[in-house]
Amino acid sequence: MDPVGGVELHTREWGTGDRVAVLLHGMMADSRAWWRVGPALARRGYRVIAVDLPGHGKSPRCADATVESFVAALVHSVSAAPALAIGHSMGGVILAAAVGRLRPERAVYVDTTFEGDSDPDRATLTRGYATAKKERTLEYLLRERSWWSEQDMASEVEAVKSFDVATAVSLCLSSAGRDFTPATDVPSLVVRAHPSRYVTPDVVASMLAQGFTVRSVPGAGHCVWFGFFDAFMESLDGWADSPSETASWAYPGDRP
Repeated sequence: MDPVGGVELHTREWGTGDRVAVLLHGMMADSRAWWRVGPALARRGYRVIAVDLPGHGKSPRCADATVESFVAALVHSVSAAPALAIGHSMGGVILAAAVGRLRPERAVYVDTTFEGDSDPDRATLTRGYATAKKERTLEYLLRERSWWSEQDMASEVEAVKSFDVATAVSLCLSSAGRDFTPATDVPSLVVRAHPSRYVTPDVVASMLAQGFTVRSVPGAGHCVWFGFFDAFMESLDGWADSPSETASWAYPGDRP
C-alpha cells in the first residue's frame, strides 16, 4: 500500500443529508457492522459513509500495512472535514491517527485504547488472528455473544471471511509501543462498555483530565452497539449537537 495515499477503500453509504458522518469498524469486522447505526444516523440528517479498512471487507489487502498507510487510504477515500467521525477499537486508533488530516468537527471513539502493545511478536500475532478467524463462527457467537441480534451475528460471520491476517499483523507491529491519543482540540467523546477491558477506570480518569467526554453503556460488550443499540445511540444524544460539552460521567459506577 502506498503510504502517501491513492488506495481506494470500499465504502457503504446511507442517507443524503448535508452533514457527513464517517464510520470506522474494528478489527475483523467491516462496514456491515454499522448496519443499524448507519441508517439511524441517516435519519438524524447525516450522509453516512462506512469504510472497509485495508484487509477487511472488499478493500485491498496489504502485507506491509502501517498505521500511516491506513490513514492515507482513509483520507483518500472519504470527504474531508466530516461533521462526525466514529471509530470502534482499531478503527478508533486509525481515527485518532487521522484526526489532524481528516479534520472532523466531532470525533467519537468506541471502546478504544490508544496505546499499542509494547513488544508484540509476529508469530504470536499471526497464530492468534488465524485462530480467531477460524473460530469466529455462528456457533461461537451464539455461545459467547448471546445478547447480539441475529443480524449482528450475521454481519460478523460474513466480515470475518474476508479478514486478512497478514494485514492485521503488520498493522499491529507498526503500532507497537506508540501512543495515538488524539489532541482534544477536536471535541472528542469516548463511548465505552461498562465494565471495559480496554477503557478501564484509570484510563477514564486520564481521558477526563485531558478533556475527553466519557460515556458508558452498562452491560455492553466490546462492540458496544451490538445488543445495546438504543443505549449506544442515547450515548450520542446531546453531545453530537453540543460538541462543547465538558467531560462527564454517564454511569456513576465508573468512577475510580
